[in-house]
Amino acid sequence: MERSFERFKGIHPGLILERELKKRTIKPSPFALSIDTHRQVFNAIIRGKRGIPVPLSLKVDKALGVEEGTFALLQTYHDIEKVKGNTFKNQIPDLSLLRKALFWDTDIDKIDWENQYKAVIKRVFERGNQSEKDEITRFYGSEKVKQVLADHKIEPMTLQKR
Repeated sequence: MERSFERFKGIHPGLILERELKKRTIKPSPFALSIDTHRQVFNAIIRGKRGIPVPLSLKVDKALGVEEGTFALLQTYHDIEKVKGNTFKNQIPDLSLLRKALFWDTDIDKIDWENQYKAVIKRVFERGNQSEKDEITRFYGSEKVKQVLADHKIEPMTLQKR
């Protein structure tokens, strides 16, 4: 993969392609026609509404003079990030082990467990009982819990090794 594109891993390749075309002052429609692709398909790709198939990505790589496979790899990294995000969003800790009173100020069913992990870990380790701490440790993993506790200077004396 082109070194200059490494930092874009996980971002939709169409958005990167659009940026690259603007940088080179190339209009999308003529570019699509030059690589023998329908303008509508190409526009859907650069707007992030559609993925870039491997055959098309190879044409784009060649036309832009970048290393072969660059846009195919960017699509793969984007797909990986999408799957990772969807996988985690469907996972929640065992709520039967957490008292709702622990999260009195919010609806426990609406907690974003991925993005609010620091607040959740901090709250449970400051106010939770041992079974709640064990469940949060199981859910997030002991390394992540230890890191958050260290960052917030919370004593993990009841954190068990897993």
